[in-house]
Order: sequence, then structure tokens, then C-alpha cells
Amino acid sequence: MHLVADRQGQIEEENSLQDRLLEWMYGHRSGRVMLRLLVLPCVSKIGGKFLESRFSLILIPPFIKSHGIDMDAYETRVYGSYNEFFKRRLNPEGRRIPEAPDTFISPCDSRLSVYRIDGGKEFVVKHACYTLGSILRNEKLAAKYAGGYVWIFRLCVEDYHRYVYVDNGRESKRRRIPGVFHTVNPAAGNRFPIYKENTREYSVVKTENFGPVIQMEVGALFVGRIENRKDGGQVKRGQEKGNFAFGGSTVILVTGQGRVQPDQDILENSAKGIETRVKLGEKVGKSVIDFYK
Repeated sequence: MHLVADRQGQIEEENSLQDRLLEWMYGHRSGRVMLRLLVLPCVSKIGGKFLESRFSLILIPPFIKSHGIDMDAYETRVYGSYNEFFKRRLNPEGRRIPEAPDTFISPCDSRLSVYRIDGGKEFVVKHACYTLGSILRNEKLAAKYAGGYVWIFRLCVEDYHRYVYVDNGRESKRRRIPGVFHTVNPAAGNRFPIYKENTREYSVVKTENFGPVIQMEVGALFVGRIENRKDGGQVKRGQEKGNFAFGGSTVILVTGQGRVQPDQDILENSAKGIETRVKLGEKVGKSVIDFYK
């Protein structure tokens, strides 16, 4: 069970059947024995094969009903598998991307937490202490972001699983780091340093308005693929970067010191261990004025 807030300040407890199952699996010895197999990449690949087959179509109607998904918001099409449905695309008018250059946007629909990176390049998520260098596997790059912020956008299975670039800029070549596939549910985050153990992929975008921004995608339980588009080159704010296959997943942004100021409600919620619901394209921060001087 964990707390989630909306942008109006309403806080609710999330305690779904999925949450309770994952809490049991990560909190009990017998559950953790099962997890040794479930988090292996080969298991995610096997699950992915089924979800890409026509047999998986039977899963779509109960999923839509149980999560109350409004299919009118998505492009009308016939799906050949559950994974095609899971990666469904919004209608073109489904999200508005703010044009104001100083507006820092969310790259996806998610539950957001923001953490300050201290001078030692460390930050704490729940009970797990991370160093940015261990997540990036690059101490030299991590040092450039000391004093900045780590933005963790956690996607649940019912969320829209496509994500975009947060600003115009030039993207570097991507780095992929193989790993396991823990769930990104808080049940796992309380017990495992998931963001330095899970499979992940990242690049640096030299943005026009926020300086260099690291954008990382983290795979999760039963997510066998991070499906990014082109590698490197010029990108635009709101341009689709990629999507996840089935499961909950995470997008992580890293911004440098004195570049972006997170919105106050998100900072206050994060300090209390409360995630904030945000939508793709929604304002979550603002460029720091000193950056333009």
C-alpha cells in the first residue's frame, strides 16, 4: 500500500490486488524464491512471446473493464495481440504539449517522484540509497549532475506506455545496460536497488532550454523490450522517443544543478514519500532564470 496525490492535492491509498500480490512476493521468503526465476530476462522473453500471439487477445476486454480505460481516447484499429493493444497510440489531439520554452514537461503518463542529488552524487528512493554513477555506469557523466535532480516517472500497467522528449535538442548515442526485470512497484523498491539492477537504456539530450538532460528507460517485470526509435540526432519537444512492451515501467530524467526547478507540490509530496500523478506533456517544473544569464 502506498500514497499517490493528484495535482489538486487529493491523496489516496493504492492497494490493488496487484499491489498486494507484489508486496507478498517481495516480503516473504517463498515469494522471493519465485522471484529469482521471474526477474530473469529469459522469463520476460517467454512471457513476451505469448503476449505477441493471437491467443493473448482474450486478455484485452477484461483489462479494459477492470481499469476503466476510455478507448475513445485512442486510435481506432484492430489489434492482433495483447502487446499491440498495450502499445496503443493516443488520438493526435490526445495530449497538448506546452510551447513556453521555460516549461519542463512530463515525458509520459505516470506517478512522479523527484529527488535531489547531493554533492556525492547520491540520492535516496524510499529506503534504497543510490549513486548516480552506479545507475549510469559512468562516474564522469554522473559528476556533471551533482546538485541537480533525479525525476522518476513510474508507469503502471494501465498507463499510456509511449514517451516523448521533453525539449528540442540533440540526442547522443544511447547506452544499453543489461540487467534483470524487477517490478518497479514500491513493493520492490523498498527491498531492492531496482534502478541499478534492472535492464535500462539512456542517452543525453543537449536541450535548448534546460541544458544537458539524461533520459533513461528502465524495463520491469515482464517487460522484455524497451522499444526506442532512432538513435541520436536532432529531436523536438513532444516527439515520440519510444514505448515499453507489457508491464509497469519507468522513465528517469536527470537535470543538472541550477537548470530546472521542480513544481513545489511535487517536491513536497516526494519528501513525504507520496507520488504525484502526471500526464504526458503536463508541466512539472520550470527552467531556472539564472540559466539564461
